[in-house]
Amino acid sequence: MHKIPYKKISLLAGAMAFIWLAAPIYQFLAYEGKVPMWFPADITAPQTYPQTTAFSTHPQSVSALQLLAQYREKIHAPAMSAAVAVDGKVVWAGAVGWENIEQQTPATDSTQFRIGSTSKAVTTTLLAKFVQDGKIDLDKPISHYVADLPNPQWRNITPRQLASHSSGLPDYLDNYGDVWGMYYLFKLDKRYTSVRESLEVFDDTALLFTPGSQFHYTSFNTVLQSVVLEAVAREPFLSAMRNHIFTPLGMDSTGAEYEFLQPNSLATFYWNKDGKHPAFRVWQKVDLSHRLAGGGFISTPSDMAMLGSAWLNDDFIAPQIRTLFWQPQQLSDGSTNPQNYALGWRWAEYDDGNGIIKNANHGGVSRGSQSWLMVIPERNMVVAVMINANVEEFWDFGQVSMPLARLFF
Repeated sequence: MHKIPYKKISLLAGAMAFIWLAAPIYQFLAYEGKVPMWFPADITAPQTYPQTTAFSTHPQSVSALQLLAQYREKIHAPAMSAAVAVDGKVVWAGAVGWENIEQQTPATDSTQFRIGSTSKAVTTTLLAKFVQDGKIDLDKPISHYVADLPNPQWRNITPRQLASHSSGLPDYLDNYGDVWGMYYLFKLDKRYTSVRESLEVFDDTALLFTPGSQFHYTSFNTVLQSVVLEAVAREPFLSAMRNHIFTPLGMDSTGAEYEFLQPNSLATFYWNKDGKHPAFRVWQKVDLSHRLAGGGFISTPSDMAMLGSAWLNDDFIAPQIRTLFWQPQQLSDGSTNPQNYALGWRWAEYDDGNGIIKNANHGGVSRGSQSWLMVIPERNMVVAVMINANVEEFWDFGQVSMPLARLFF
């Protein structure tokens, strides 16, 4: 019997191990546009897009849809969907383009999108409710709420520091201390149905700085925050979100991507090769459950408009809590953090050439999807916009919210 030399077996095993480790890293970098992508094949969208349909009888409905269609074409997104709420009610919702290019399925106002980091504004709504109810003190160490933290360096971090990104936790690419965590972040195929379990992705990495001393934006802050919320709620995080936020607000299309039994309403997500012409590739299949609270929810613009409206409802979020959560946070040296980040929201004053629009907002970038949520207190208005592709400059996508808002002033 012919035997394969041990040295060849070792080389073969080493090569297979290298491919096993390198494949998800290559795939990650390819979809980020950092290295050439050899597959899958390009998909060219049809020359004509589906007829836009008004989903409301509001006088500005046609103008809003036309505006949406113009911006969709400008940024070469397969679909763009948006909603506007005024005085606590969604007064308009519309969608243009393709929910699925290959099947030529038109997008509708019911199409769900990955909302990326806009999930942080969703999660901080539960935090605000628990602070309002006296269940959480923003400045108590999280070890007061979660006794068995897997990393001892986390003990003195506070909920305020998590919500304002001043805890010292690493970002995805700073997570060098957790080799397996980095691997899972590249591979993106592991299902986490417990937020506590998802801490394994980053629990072996040391803090980057003393909590409160610097600002470092990372979804891991919100993931750890969800463990605190789960402990306080005494029920799974997703159940707590549904019981305290989604169900009371009628947000039936918001949740974890894996939990919906009818996936047909979920958009197909695309990578645009260079952002300059409408040639797309279907985004690789990913599981974002490890970052659910900070970047893993799916939703619709209408649901996000209802969430934003809840923040303007004094019966849901008390005025003093709203002020607290929309106040840009200070670091330990007394300076305001460089991104004007508040607690799960950013506060901004945009001048679009027609005047300043003061707003609380949060954007999100996910795999093949982008989201923007803007709450304008002075107008008692909320605008939410989503697409099923990525653009190189986020504001090329998000800026449609300004003229869209002005249509409804």
